[in-house]
Amino acid sequence: MSESKHSASAAPAVWTQVIAGALLMLATLPGRSHGLGLVTEPLLQELQLSRDTFAQINLWATLGGALVCLPVGAWLDRCGLKTGALVLLPALALVVLVMSGMHVAAMGLFVLVLLTRALGQGAMSVLSLAVAGRAFRHNSGAAAGAYAVLMSVLFMLSFYVVGGIVKDHGWRVAWRDIGLGLLVVLPVAFWLHNTSAEKQVEAGTDADLTLAQCMRIPAFWAYSAGISAFAAISTATGLFNQALLAERGFDQEAAYHFLAGSAIIALLGQMICGAGLRWRPIRFWLGGALFIQAAALAAYKFIHTSAGMWTLAALMGISGGIITVAFFAIWGDSFGKRHLGRIQGVAQMCTVLASALGPLLLERGAGFLHGYANTLMIAAPMCVLLGLLVLTLRPRPSAT
Repeated sequence: MSESKHSASAAPAVWTQVIAGALLMLATLPGRSHGLGLVTEPLLQELQLSRDTFAQINLWATLGGALVCLPVGAWLDRCGLKTGALVLLPALALVVLVMSGMHVAAMGLFVLVLLTRALGQGAMSVLSLAVAGRAFRHNSGAAAGAYAVLMSVLFMLSFYVVGGIVKDHGWRVAWRDIGLGLLVVLPVAFWLHNTSAEKQVEAGTDADLTLAQCMRIPAFWAYSAGISAFAAISTATGLFNQALLAERGFDQEAAYHFLAGSAIIALLGQMICGAGLRWRPIRFWLGGALFIQAAALAAYKFIHTSAGMWTLAALMGISGGIITVAFFAIWGDSFGKRHLGRIQGVAQMCTVLASALGPLLLERGAGFLHGYANTLMIAAPMCVLLGLLVLTLRPRPSAT
């Protein structure tokens, strides 16, 4: 009887943490490629910088920001989630507000972009993943799926709202409003469980693995590599989406519809994965999604009609939605929650590094292999191999 009461009382707490985690992930917007992309063109025009200069700034800022993930994960394990949010949200807000009023040269822009990457895409992402990951119970597919869907919907709404502000009032007003919005989100910190390392030890089990133990397990690196491959591919194909489809004979409007359609279909993938976790462990869904992604990459070379384009959008959307849920849920489910901040810090660092290198590798590959489709065809068997590794390598000897 007491156990059922505990489960009933824990359920609302889980959903509170899911909502808080999604809001904190939304707060990473100014440090993400899509967030910066909303203001890139007017920013470069006003500061009289070239795209090549900004590309170099973005690459090195992204790589530098990724290095923050690992120490932030350890710091969150030590100081607790509430403290982390109370420190990181105002810090990111300050950087964004300073950036909204800047009149600096390339070096000053590099410092500010580096800070937004480090605090947003790096530190705040690790915080959000830790909030949600610690709330998920074993095989809690509904919560993991809901977190992914809510996060996706919030980002879609934010792109629409911020894009409208940029169009009507300019990038400085939009960036200032984002900075103020980060301060508005600050009360969410008081929803969080301020779980420190000592309390995590009490709440965890002896089976929970440390980061050092995880890094000695091949399955950890298979999961990280599979999700990082998705991050690299999705960033590259998203950034060069118009050029990729133009190579197959589609116009700019088709490219826009492709992006919008695949994003909507990704929500379906997230819901399928969230519901499916009741029947199969998360690693089976991740492995299957990598196979679907491989099929999509190979299909790029053969699409010439609208039907083919939408089939491709469906494959990319479904696989992307499933892999998104897997990224949020697989670490705590496979390795335990006692050291989850450190574990997710390493995983996040891997995905950020892959996201930074993906567009460069695709562009260089297209030049060497005479086309984007030929490059993606080379990447397809790599996804198949990673999918097989994910399916066959168990996180623990007793895992099914």
